[in-house]
Amino acid sequence: MDLVALSIVIAIAVATCVACWLLSIITKDTSWVDRIWSIVPVAYVWVFAGVGIAAGVDATRLIVMAVLVTLWGARLTFNFARKGGYTGMEDYRWAILRARMTPGQFQAFNVFFIVIYQNLLLVLITLPTLVALQHPTPFGVWDAVFTVLFLAFLVGEFVADQQQWAFHQAKQRAGGHLEPGFVTTGLFRFSRHPNFFFEQAQWWMIYALGAVAASGAGLWGGVLNASIVGAVLLTVLFIGSTIFTESISAAKYPAYAEYRRRTSMLVPLPPRRVAQDATA
Repeated sequence: MDLVALSIVIAIAVATCVACWLLSIITKDTSWVDRIWSIVPVAYVWVFAGVGIAAGVDATRLIVMAVLVTLWGARLTFNFARKGGYTGMEDYRWAILRARMTPGQFQAFNVFFIVIYQNLLLVLITLPTLVALQHPTPFGVWDAVFTVLFLAFLVGEFVADQQQWAFHQAKQRAGGHLEPGFVTTGLFRFSRHPNFFFEQAQWWMIYALGAVAASGAGLWGGVLNASIVGAVLLTVLFIGSTIFTESISAAKYPAYAEYRRRTSMLVPLPPRRVAQDATA
């Protein structure tokens, strides 16, 4: 049954890759993967859960994982939509990269990174659900703990997104300029990108739920099962994306260097004290 589920997911992923690539060529807009980012993982986890339900196994954990990912997708889709993500607006970072590359280089980047790599990653981060399908053990205490943590991280990301949205709305009302140019209050006082942190943390909880399911298979099968690759690669992607995004912010806002010095990049931590200028 696990091979059937995986085959269905792979078929959806291949079709999605082809569609994203063709649409990027036709529309000259490379943000199609961004538009399906919050949608296809939900489909994947429900494929795994649906196969488990159809097979008559104990699907409690599978259903919980599918519901959690659905909540993740609903929140992210809402936030992406209100920022105009479905109106044909391309991610500003792709425009910057396009200007730095030759047309051939950018098309290769589009095919191999934007389309293929990111769609592959969207499959990989859902594979803990496949692990749970392969090991339909009873839903237990640790499952409940990781579920609660997932929900806490989901709320954290919603709050961070709302704080960022409110700042940009105020900035727009102020004519496009509001000191220091970026949000530094609320959760952004403790992390420069709290929404990024909570996003990754949720997928680590999905991995943890799969690991609980496989815990009877020994260390490698449980805590260190192969589906950890998805969570690791997602974290690597976010760190790389954050570094690139911050290089743009630092060039645009003079105050960003000071914000960097006193505020953690991802993990929310108390603000660091910065030594005052001796001449002050």
